[in-house]
Formats: sequence, C-alpha cells, structure tokens
Amino acid sequence: MATVLVADDDVDIRDLVTFKLTQAGHEVIAVEDGPSALAAARENHVDIALLDIRMPGMSGLDVCRELRASPATELLPVILLTARSQEGDVETGFAAGADDYIIKPFSPRELTSRLQAILVRAKR
Repeated sequence: MATVLVADDDVDIRDLVTFKLTQAGHEVIAVEDGPSALAAARENHVDIALLDIRMPGMSGLDVCRELRASPATELLPVILLTARSQEGDVETGFAAGADDYIIKPFSPRELTSRLQAILVRAKR
C-alpha cells in the first residue's frame, strides 16, 4: 500500500484519519503543523499528502505551493482537508496545486476512496 502524510492540527481528526488509513493497509506519517508537513514530505518517501488548510506555522495551501515548487515533490499528490467550503476557497485550493479538496466533516470511507483513486491515477 501507500505511505500517506497526514497533516492536521486537530488531534481527533488526525487520529481518525490515521486509524482509518492504517486499517486500510497504508503506512501513515502524522504531523500537526505546516512546517512539520513540509519537512516530512521532503525527508520521507511519501506517496500522497493529506493537508489541513488551517495549521500553525504554515497553512496547508502554503505547504502545497512549496511542494509544487520543488522538483523533488512537484508530482506528489495532495488532498486538502478543510472546513472551508466556499466556492472561492475550493478554487484557491486547486490553484495552489491540490489534486482534490475534501470538506470537513467528511466520511472516512469517502476519504479512503478518493485517496485510492488519486494513487491509481498517479501510478499511470
């Protein structure tokens, strides 16, 4: 399965996502802020990143932009997880380079399905 970076400052969401992804057979690297997410993506072989938009130190949008700007991580699939549901927020997320945008609250089953679909497309 895949190695998934999960970055969310809400411990309950981070733990739920980690549990569900581990249960689905994935290895998870979980962090609580933007700078840690960027470091983890650069220092580990990560297959996909799940980033909360609002995190301390650096937003998920900024992490996504930094990942896209680096040749080493420019192709890393990114899913943004956020409570920000306005149309403009979604546009901003995709403009930052996200591959998908999931609005909280979300179904863990839907998250797993979307993650798997992106991983399949990334391997083509």
